[in-house]
Amino acid sequence: MPSRNLEEVLKEVRRIQIVARRQVNDLLAGEYLSVFKGRGMEFDAVREYVPGDEIRSIDWNVTARAGVPYVKTFCEERELTVVLAVDVSASGAFGSQRLSKMETAVEVAAVLMFTASKNNDKVGLLFFADDVVKYIPPRKGRGNVLRLIREMLATDPIKAPTDITKALQFLSRVQRRRSVVFVMSDFLGPDCSQALAIANQRHDCVAVTLSDPRESVLPDVGFLTLRDAETDELLELDTRHPKVRALFARAADDRERKLTSSLRRANVDRLDIRTDQPYAQSLQKFFRMRERQR
Repeated sequence: MPSRNLEEVLKEVRRIQIVARRQVNDLLAGEYLSVFKGRGMEFDAVREYVPGDEIRSIDWNVTARAGVPYVKTFCEERELTVVLAVDVSASGAFGSQRLSKMETAVEVAAVLMFTASKNNDKVGLLFFADDVVKYIPPRKGRGNVLRLIREMLATDPIKAPTDITKALQFLSRVQRRRSVVFVMSDFLGPDCSQALAIANQRHDCVAVTLSDPRESVLPDVGFLTLRDAETDELLELDTRHPKVRALFARAADDRERKLTSSLRRANVDRLDIRTDQPYAQSLQKFFRMRERQR
């Protein structure tokens, strides 16, 4: 996304707020609640031991003070912490549709953040490219969500490769509490399955994969010069030749197979977002899949 002045950013924030809140109200709040709430248990209170209680639940400190056995009681976790880890490398600026991959990511992130906020959850944001760019710790409230949207809109793409592993390693150091982590990227970088698997043991990680149709299918339009947004490397192609288009499509298929295999090895769920398809449908499909898993 190109740099914008403050007035343009605020105008876009208002537009995205309207779009996102409509999606939240019409489609997603109930689904989110059912697939993400109650992912753990939290301490509630202590009470006197009664026959049949688990020995493991005895609170020995309270028992020692009271002189009679007390046990800890737990309830379903009432709130979540949600972190959106967003890839801001330059490849996200590409788009052949109405919105680029990064612009689509902003709208999807806004929907997820407003949904979380509506359920009184904390929301945080992490920007990364080849390293961590910025981290905003999770907080509650609509004002926090609006601030995070402004931050996303005001962040320019960085001409650097994507390193998801570094982002997840950083997150494991700063975010000790179990969280729902949405990793938003086109995943055009080194294999990160090991880092995802490790992060998924502590958190509930979701891979939000962003793609554009022109990354997998070349049109027949004659000579094209393609430039890598992150390295400035140029590639000239004659798209009139079916073999050239077939090789391009085959390379895209290989990337997709490797990504699918990588996420499967990490046991991480995938939310597939394409710039040429309504993301509301992708979100609903994802939530239904999570509901079936539960």
